[in-house]
Amino acid sequence: MLYSALIFGLISSFHCIGMCGPIAMMIPVDRNNPTKKIIQIMLYHLGRLTAYGMLGLFFGMLGKGLFLAGFQQQLSIAMGIMMIVFVLVPEKKLAQYNFSRPVYKLIGKVKSHLGAQFKRKSFDALFTIGLLNGFLPCGLVYAALFGAIAMQSEVLGVAYMVLFGIGTIPMMSAIVLISGFITVPIRNRIQKAIPIVVIIIGGLFIVRGMGLNIPYISPNTTSLVIQADADCHN
Repeated sequence: MLYSALIFGLISSFHCIGMCGPIAMMIPVDRNNPTKKIIQIMLYHLGRLTAYGMLGLFFGMLGKGLFLAGFQQQLSIAMGIMMIVFVLVPEKKLAQYNFSRPVYKLIGKVKSHLGAQFKRKSFDALFTIGLLNGFLPCGLVYAALFGAIAMQSEVLGVAYMVLFGIGTIPMMSAIVLISGFITVPIRNRIQKAIPIVVIIIGGLFIVRGMGLNIPYISPNTTSLVIQADADCHN
């Protein structure tokens, strides 16, 4: 299921253009030195991947706890359903519920610190901008975190989120390097495709939890129990 994270990241990067694109275009890169500019952009992405990896570690551990508690199949199905519901419910409806309210003050501090980093041009500032950017609220990152939980492992949770982040790198780099590379109609078509991709990925997690004995896609219940027992003895 890890491959779904990369696909998810690639398609969701078009959404990132609107949400995180302004931040990416503002990062203090050297416009006159192409080599240095690329290094700086990569440091920015490394910061984002680090943030995603940290989130993947936390939610992967949460998933592993539920996995060892015997909810391996139910967890995969539930996370698949949550991913689908998250993209089917209108964004305006979701906006009525502030999912960030419990950590509102923390998010405020992140934004404040992020703003301060734009005044610096050092390599560590670029990394910090990416790191803080990765922790900002984003609907598609939330959806990816459902996938990290369904991985039922802290290692796979990290891998899932890092691959998701890697998938966003090409498009997020392009908006820093060049502008006007994609027309509005094409972007709108891709935006419409994002929910379809998320629904497909959510469906894969549901099928995975059904234990249909399909190799690599839907292992049977016996193999899941054996894996759970192995993890308990490690």
